[in-house]
Amino acid sequence: MSRHVIVTGASRGIGAAICEHFIELGDHVVGLSRSGEAPSGCARVFALDVADSQSVNTALKSSIEQFGPVEVLVVNAGVTHDGLAMRMSDEQWRSVLATNLDGAFYSARAAMASMVRARSGSIIFIGSISPFIGVPGQANYAASKAGLIGLARSLAKEVAARGVTVNVVAPGLIDTDMTTELGTAKDAMLAMIPMGRIGQPADIAGVVGFLASNHARYITGAVLATDGGMAMGH
Repeated sequence: MSRHVIVTGASRGIGAAICEHFIELGDHVVGLSRSGEAPSGCARVFALDVADSQSVNTALKSSIEQFGPVEVLVVNAGVTHDGLAMRMSDEQWRSVLATNLDGAFYSARAAMASMVRARSGSIIFIGSISPFIGVPGQANYAASKAGLIGLARSLAKEVAARGVTVNVVAPGLIDTDMTTELGTAKDAMLAMIPMGRIGQPADIAGVVGFLASNHARYITGAVLATDGGMAMGH
């Protein structure tokens, strides 16, 4: 039976690959993105900024009215605005936290009530290994992704008795537009990966699909590094 799946940051990269994964499984996939773009097989697409809580609430309410309770929520929307901390502006800091952390909370909050009533559901946050290894110039990004772990584990305990799981997938270096902007730092990071290759968006989508499946119903509050061994031991 088709599930109601919502994916934020659905327009490209990891988010688009996640949408495509669930579409292939026959699910009703609803994509959220600033541009209003998402893979063509999506059942519905909303153009919004996840940092705007009212827009998130309105979109999810509409989606739930059309497709029923949210069964899978993948919180993937994220931005970077890199710079050394001593030179980082307030706007650089706030814009990243607003999308990556505030937006994650707004999205989860808007979906949770329908999951709790249904006594079933999966919330999956797309984090990063950056909080574990430290990346110069990404104090804002790393802080936002570290915050997702605390958020996920608090939510996991709040809704576990209702059959809802909450987990974090922490990608390493993945071949997306975002990592292309790393420049020479990308080569240095590649040298740190034991498997010797950059990950693909499909590598993340497969892990997300597993966490949303019945095979993972006893996993909650987990942080699953998907990084070719880059953050091993952290």
